[in-house]
Amino acid sequence: MAAFVEGAPCWVDASLPDVEAGKRFYGELFGWTFAEGAGAEYGHYTQAYSRGRNVAALAPKPDGRMPTVWGIYLYTNDAYACAQRIRAAGGQMVMDPMPVGPYGTAAMAADPGGAVFGLWQPGTHHGFDAQQEPYTYCWSEVYTRARDAVDAFYAKVFGYVPQDQDDAGVEYRIWSPPGTAPGTDTAVLGRSLITEAFPEVMPAHFLAYFAVPDCDQSVAMVQRLGGRVTADPFDTPYGRIAVVADNQGAVFGLLSEPRTKPNA
Repeated sequence: MAAFVEGAPCWVDASLPDVEAGKRFYGELFGWTFAEGAGAEYGHYTQAYSRGRNVAALAPKPDGRMPTVWGIYLYTNDAYACAQRIRAAGGQMVMDPMPVGPYGTAAMAADPGGAVFGLWQPGTHHGFDAQQEPYTYCWSEVYTRARDAVDAFYAKVFGYVPQDQDDAGVEYRIWSPPGTAPGTDTAVLGRSLITEAFPEVMPAHFLAYFAVPDCDQSVAMVQRLGGRVTADPFDTPYGRIAVVADNQGAVFGLLSEPRTKPNA
């Protein structure tokens, strides 16, 4: 069982129109296997496993008007107290804290820029059994136009310690938990800006990344499986990255070791 600090991503799930199609897509792409799915009282929530470890979930959208999206959940040891901090810091609760049987307590919130994220206070479901290894969650970022308000919000709610990065020539900030030295070794989340390079209609959002052995090979497989590429693979100081969408439209990132070493 992994240990999480307050505000660290601890779980991800995809809200999809067709969970069976999602199982075929991610089963081929990541080699995941899947549980039978919970009953109707839990929305037919379906756990995904990598080498037998719990790494994500797929869920059918209860309403077709809801977005097809990968959702990110931040760990909290008290969802009710965290919800109060969110409101006090200028955020909104999309869904107030709600017990989910014995598994834990869930909530949904939006930051001042409009990016939606989940809260998870564990019960018997502790979050990732595995991460930071091939075919599991490895990183997430919030994309926003409201830089100053969002930076202040996460500092107030979770006490994140910031460090600005400018290696790629784009304003980018990473956040580490309180009490740690800020930097790439301790960071739990990134913040990027929605600039003029993005479509005007793009909303503020969180983006989850999954680690893969070869980013380019995984991108090619996404396309073979009916998905699409929204950002072609490129090297950064932190790895080779691509942004893709599955065959139902849920967007996520892929991250592998860079093909070329920076400054080589």
